[in-house]
Amino acid sequence: MNQQNRLRRKLEKYAIPNLTLYLIICYGIGYLMQFLVPAGYQYLMLDPFLVLKGQVWRLVTWILIPPDSSNIFFVLITLYLYYSLGGLLERIWGTYKYNVYLFSGLLFTILGAFVLCGYSVLMGAQPTMYTGLYLLNNGSAVYFGQFSTYYINMSIFLACAASIPDVQVLLMFLFPIKVKWLGIVYGIILLVNCIQGGIATWIVVIFSLLNFLVFFLRSKGKMHLSVGQIRRQQEFHQKMRSAGQTKGITRHKCAVCGRTELDGDDLEFRFCSKCNGNYEYCQYHLFTHEHVK
Repeated sequence: MNQQNRLRRKLEKYAIPNLTLYLIICYGIGYLMQFLVPAGYQYLMLDPFLVLKGQVWRLVTWILIPPDSSNIFFVLITLYLYYSLGGLLERIWGTYKYNVYLFSGLLFTILGAFVLCGYSVLMGAQPTMYTGLYLLNNGSAVYFGQFSTYYINMSIFLACAASIPDVQVLLMFLFPIKVKWLGIVYGIILLVNCIQGGIATWIVVIFSLLNFLVFFLRSKGKMHLSVGQIRRQQEFHQKMRSAGQTKGITRHKCAVCGRTELDGDDLEFRFCSKCNGNYEYCQYHLFTHEHVK
């Protein structure tokens, strides 16, 4: 743990604030290229076969390929939603953890593309006239265009559903719904796609969302807290049990974890306007608690 903390202190200064905005800008560049230089669009795709032939820029340029652009209004709504959720997630997790989450997702996606490449070689892949599309000797096909920013956005949404499940969003700007229910729906859709798509689709989905799986399992379901915060929370509960009761009078106390201003100078407390009664929460539980009705 000490080594991890030292590594974090060394790398934290390189964390990029508001990383979601830069991701949206990449999408904008991709849209411009799609309309202005449609012939060059095929050179952006993450195709490991072509990367191994020297087209190494594909390891980066696939990030410029934006989500589906068939309906510009839907695209704008989607980008705004992911920008809002990404910014909220960064404020809760912190810039460093959010950077690690997104960049690990990019690296896992690239790794998954090469794993699928190896599987395709074993299955006798033959190239076609279309970039990224290969025919296998079992009659199926592999399309490397499946490794896209769609899953980057999906990983952001799933992280929000796990970290702040009770936050509401307006579906189509009309219907309020909690993100946890949308997360469950998206999870079911992904599972159905994997079952229908076969081994290639399983590889694409698992590796593209491996950052979410790693973070969720590593945090034991407490994705809204860092490892250090979870450790401090456990130490706090141990001290409370050993002491029997809190000494002294405090002005603030979190209704979830019981921490007060005496437990750390970095703690901030806010009252929740959606709870019935005067319930106060620390910054780690302000967005994640269940509202008292």
